[in-house]
Amino acid sequence: MITAEIIVVGSELLLGGRADTNSIFLAEMLAEQGIEARFKTVVGDDIEDICGVLAQASKRAKVVLVTGGLGPTVDDVTREAMSKLTETSLRLRPRALRSIQARFKVVGRTVTANQRRQAYLPSGADLLRNTTGTAPGFSLKWRKCRIFCLPGVSHEARAMFLDSVLPILVKEHLFGQGIESRSLQTFGLIEGVVDERIQGVVPEASGVQVGILASPLGVSVSLTRLPNANRFNAKIGNENRENFNVPLEEYLMNLSTKLQPFVFGLDGQPMEEIIGQALSKRGLTLAMAESCTGGLIGHRLTQVPGSSSYMDRGVVCYSNQAKMDLLGVTKNILQKHGAVSAPVAKAMAEGIRSRSGVDLGLSVTGIAGPGGGTPIKPVGLVYVALSIQGKTFTKEFRFQGDRNMVKLRASQGALDVLRRWLFGISIADDD
Repeated sequence: MITAEIIVVGSELLLGGRADTNSIFLAEMLAEQGIEARFKTVVGDDIEDICGVLAQASKRAKVVLVTGGLGPTVDDVTREAMSKLTETSLRLRPRALRSIQARFKVVGRTVTANQRRQAYLPSGADLLRNTTGTAPGFSLKWRKCRIFCLPGVSHEARAMFLDSVLPILVKEHLFGQGIESRSLQTFGLIEGVVDERIQGVVPEASGVQVGILASPLGVSVSLTRLPNANRFNAKIGNENRENFNVPLEEYLMNLSTKLQPFVFGLDGQPMEEIIGQALSKRGLTLAMAESCTGGLIGHRLTQVPGSSSYMDRGVVCYSNQAKMDLLGVTKNILQKHGAVSAPVAKAMAEGIRSRSGVDLGLSVTGIAGPGGGTPIKPVGLVYVALSIQGKTFTKEFRFQGDRNMVKLRASQGALDVLRRWLFGISIADDD
């Protein structure tokens, strides 16, 4: 099987505060082409360090993908590192310069000296055109591997991979049988409980790798089968070889059975998309009243194309006065139970549904932190309510994490309450 390495360049990625998403995308794309990414390295903006990781990667992999360090600033040194590593000179590529000039002309700007240096590429390198930005990419063969250098800006790197890198991989036969991969997503179970529930579902002698990954949106379980993985391993008895022929779909469904009612999606489909499809199919309309999530639920739902068919409105009612003015929550309920309570969540959901005239009213109220908590009502306490004609459901959550994480988990909890009702699943976990 062809192996690959991914190198991400950028000192800012080593200092915290910025996440690397390029390597995730690239690893997935490579897997679809039957190329296994075996190593990923993040390296700072230092020519010697970049040369070091490139030299090491070229010894182990047939394909090396580099992102970052192709911009116009002094810390963008991937070009210089590649030139030094391959002992070639940087030379101006007129075609690359024309592309940069054309993009700048569109916005009424002229190319500066810094921008011009992006058009200098190692001698012998193949130019990779940037259709969404200014920094050209390039590719070259060195030793026994093919090295691709892509911009660090995510949408530029992705477009360049699809438009330029993939055709080269195909042309040079740098691909194999695609890696099989399936996954399911759960919400409401911790990682350890998921692991306990699925023990023994996928036999060890099956050639299938099981992965469990926790995130603020829940815990996902992935199944991966490499082409011919261990299929002819002499240590595996003939009685176990039949496990290699079991489709991943069968294992996935068996896992799903073990993890119900907490499974909400398959193969990375987000909760908001699943809910949108269900609302559209049933012709239902929705309005939301958000307090602690500050509009996050509405944002997620309206990210789905076609959401105008079911999404009516969303109200951010952060203060008690807003809850009274916009939703009709009474002062008596707020004083008696507090803004973070099941009765207030219920009144919010009923208020937004009745005032908007929709089929479903969804509300959330809670304490996102870091302050505002008490021993009785700690940070992370969240109440969700769902109101339909003649019935209102409420559910209490206790989330962990910082403010952003609590808000994200609260939005997922609210959407999960809605999902359960839409699919006829008990909203209470223990029912």
